[in-house]
Amino acid sequence: MRPFAYERATSAEDALRRHAEGAAYLGGGTNLVDLMRLGVELPSRLVDVTHLPYDQIQLDPNGGLLIGAAVSNSDLAADRTVREGHPVLAQAVLAGASGQIRNVATVGGNLLQRTRCSYFQDAAKPCNKRNPGSGCPAIEGEHHNLAILGHSEACVATHPSDMAVALAALDASVHVRGHAGERVVPIEDFYRLPGDAPERDTTLEPGDLVTAVEVPPLGMPSRYRKVRERASFAFALVSIAVALRVDGGVVRDVRLALGGVAHKPWRARRAEEALRGNPVTEEFFLRAAEAELEAAEPLRDNAYKVTLARNLIVRTLAELGEGT
Repeated sequence: MRPFAYERATSAEDALRRHAEGAAYLGGGTNLVDLMRLGVELPSRLVDVTHLPYDQIQLDPNGGLLIGAAVSNSDLAADRTVREGHPVLAQAVLAGASGQIRNVATVGGNLLQRTRCSYFQDAAKPCNKRNPGSGCPAIEGEHHNLAILGHSEACVATHPSDMAVALAALDASVHVRGHAGERVVPIEDFYRLPGDAPERDTTLEPGDLVTAVEVPPLGMPSRYRKVRERASFAFALVSIAVALRVDGGVVRDVRLALGGVAHKPWRARRAEEALRGNPVTEEFFLRAAEAELEAAEPLRDNAYKVTLARNLIVRTLAELGEGT
């Protein structure tokens, strides 16, 4: 690892100033420091933003949450208001990484973690995400765990966060502070598909600092399920976040997002539309899954993800439907 300077921000304004001078933001460092060791990220200065006043979880009177960006993943998953009001979020966080990493990792850092594509992580290989225009060897190479939805000729990487998938299903918004002031970005607009600029994972502008995540009230049963290659500390082959409200045996409302299938958490709008107003039966769950996955474009070695995603949607909806 190359030498670097460590600094600690005293305020959001101080962090923005230091970033403008060339420093990179440092949260828990569980992703950034790994990339520095690999030579993928080479910042000469780091500015620690974990000591800024963004380490609280606030519950509003309506049941919504405002989660500070410096809250640790462990504290988020253990928070009683999160577990009771938004169980899908607590389950998603617990499905990610190990307990030791969750103790250090922050909410803001979790949102901004980079892809685990092996070509991106190998600085000796071409990668459009690291070096735009150099190519995407994953398309013809090792891609069994990469995207089946929304990918492009420039990139087939997937977003690795479990938490972000749950937040996508929860219609969360991200609070951002930048040089132009403060703004709130719906999480569906926060992430972007690769297109011809896969080096941009998000719509953030240079220097933007994530300060909080806002989660609306939920008020219906929810669940997160993750399929992976081993029982713990592995990234999703496919994951799903679902919230379902049933009345009289009919789906009245549903939120559904998929992970492990695209460059961003994939909000399954087609499936939701196919489910609303229809009976709670596996027949309609299957129709909804197939409607969503019609857009899938699997690569040579990852077509299994289409079947896996379909089965995961049907099974998770069936389990939630049984309990309503």
